Amino acid sequence: MTIGVVANSAWNIVNFRRNLIVSLIERNYSVYIIAPYEEEYKLIVESLGCFFVPIELDNKGTNPIKDIQFMRSLYNLYSNIKFDIVLHFTVKPNIYGSFASYLASIPCVNNVTGLGTVFLHDNIKTNIAKYLYRIAFKIPKHIFFQNNDDRNLFFGERFISQTNSVEVIPGSGIDLDYFKAEKVFRKNAVFTFLMVARLLYDKGTIEYVEAAKELKKNGLNVKFQILGHIETNEGLGVSKEELQSWVNNSLIEYLGTTNDVRPFINKADCVVLPSYREGTPRSLLEAASMKKPIIATNVPGCKEVVIEGYNGYLCEAKSGKSLADKMRKMLSLGNTELKEKGENGRKLVEAKFDQKIVSEAYLHQIRKIEAQKKLLK
Repeated sequence: MTIGVVANSAWNIVNFRRNLIVSLIERNYSVYIIAPYEEEYKLIVESLGCFFVPIELDNKGTNPIKDIQFMRSLYNLYSNIKFDIVLHFTVKPNIYGSFASYLASIPCVNNVTGLGTVFLHDNIKTNIAKYLYRIAFKIPKHIFFQNNDDRNLFFGERFISQTNSVEVIPGSGIDLDYFKAEKVFRKNAVFTFLMVARLLYDKGTIEYVEAAKELKKNGLNVKFQILGHIETNEGLGVSKEELQSWVNNSLIEYLGTTNDVRPFINKADCVVLPSYREGTPRSLLEAASMKKPIIATNVPGCKEVVIEGYNGYLCEAKSGKSLADKMRKMLSLGNTELKEKGENGRKLVEAKFDQKIVSEAYLHQIRKIEAQKKLLK
């Protein structure tokens, strides 16, 4: 059986779908990864035993001609390779991949990994996206969501109906053996908060800096670190100049980017994500799996990973003051309480977010489609 896996970047597939791909390869499926070309991740994909097929995708743009070209490229690939099933991840592959799979008469399964920044605003782009979702999501054989709020929103907006086959899974899952804590609990001499996210305003970057400013103004000796990629497309991300001004004013430490977040999480005392909305945030899962207490906003996606007072705290979205209040609360905890919250986080991910749950959900759907194909022969 030949399976296509499509996402907006090879980085996304390697970091979030690796375990699923390994599960497919182990069961002798032939797997093709379709994503924009990235040499480093192409090599990783091929080392897993997959075929890599590069494709042009204007991920952040809204040029309809480019999007139609992307859909046409997918259709040509689907038709030429003759996939038995295609798995779509991220916004544009979900939409245009669905259209391409319909035209090529190939079943597809979509995964709503998050709604993207477009749904956090009310403008013409939002209306166009909603129109496309409403048409495209009639096509997939099955749709995975990463939280109940996104699923309910899709029902409410009539993107899907009761005739659709839908299921909520725990994000992309987490490798519990890979993301594990150091054996000995250590608290830093200077308490260190860490935010792991792309530097987008909708990730709550400004609120994080506002909270840092407030706590430092009160004379607290605390570190605030940011680890993540700088994205400045269409004014949605923090500019390099703005970021540098925060660093120059000793508000935050910018750690750049990395292919391995574990050393940075291990060195932090608390991981923070003040995002406006998520699917299921990987950075929080990784932190919880490594026994770090976490602070996040009380919004879809984030609130699934944080149980108030159990493994961390929830603050209001778009409020630097509320975030600062929760940070003070975290700072007031003793070593025993911090350690307990970290251990509670590990218990939570073990119970709800193990990668095996996600892989098995996909394998179940693939087996169903295989069985349907055999009946039609």
